[in-house]
Amino acid sequence: MSTNEITKKIRELKELQALMEQAQAEAEAIKDDLKALMIETGTDEMSVDVFKIRYAIVKGSRFDTAAFKKTHADLYAQYTRQTETRRFTVA
Repeated sequence: MSTNEITKKIRELKELQALMEQAQAEAEAIKDDLKALMIETGTDEMSVDVFKIRYAIVKGSRFDTAAFKKTHADLYAQYTRQTETRRFTVA
């Protein structure tokens, strides 16, 4: 692949990424409007036409790795393993 072809592909990629970001921002704005409506009406669930939307509190538990590492450094080290991934970036 020539330098010109690579440059063209990168420009296409950048354009598509910009479109995706714009679409994502628009989708988030619509979600925010719907969430605000649900909060305003005091409802967790709405049925509209063929759609059912929910905006409810979900409780969960997460393991506090930082605190565990402070208090049990030896165990943390014993059960920690290295991972390797590849990251693609265009700057």
